[in-house]
Amino acid sequence: MSISLKASQRNELKQSVTRELRQEGNVPSVVYGKDKEPITVSVNSIELLKTVRDEGKNAIISLDIEGKDSVDVMLHEYQIDPLKDELIHADFYIVDMSQEMDVEVPVHLEGEAAGSKEGGVLQQPLYDLAVRAKPANIPDEILIDVSELNIGDSILVSDITSARGYEITEDPDTTIVAVTPPEEVPEEPEIADEDAEPEVINEKSDDEDQDEEKEDKE
Repeated sequence: MSISLKASQRNELKQSVTRELRQEGNVPSVVYGKDKEPITVSVNSIELLKTVRDEGKNAIISLDIEGKDSVDVMLHEYQIDPLKDELIHADFYIVDMSQEMDVEVPVHLEGEAAGSKEGGVLQQPLYDLAVRAKPANIPDEILIDVSELNIGDSILVSDITSARGYEITEDPDTTIVAVTPPEEVPEEPEIADEDAEPEVINEKSDDEDQDEEKEDKE
């Protein structure tokens, strides 16, 4: 099921008009696809962010373009102003619901690893899995239960089976999550006693000194 989002076609591409759109709370956007002519539109910034937050980045969006037929799209990429933390541009890709496509699906862990309770460190090197599926079968997320992991255990991509409707295409040997031993705290070096007398090397005995005095007199 796709989520509906309204869009207005924009024909004027001057920077002054684009700036005004952003000030009004809209995001300048481009809609494109294979063998499709690009369409410049604008969408409401709050509505777009709410859709992505609630439905995920791989959500199928029914883009209702004013004066045109609705099209099924996915949010391909977006740009955020780092200073204002505001959405300033978005690209929508027109999808063919009958064709498979390659996407990245977020990986979420559930449960508490047994090894973590013993002091082990849970590490997750991989946060997204490459998946191939038809748009309607793309999962929102892939959940992995880590509760049985002990110290030294790990879960590889090969340990995850492709579910019905999609195929995992990630490298099978890639580690998704692991529990490593706790880091050992290095021992602090011993500090020498400042009051201790230094060791004297080759210190001569009293007898040796007397013998040397005799030799000098002779």
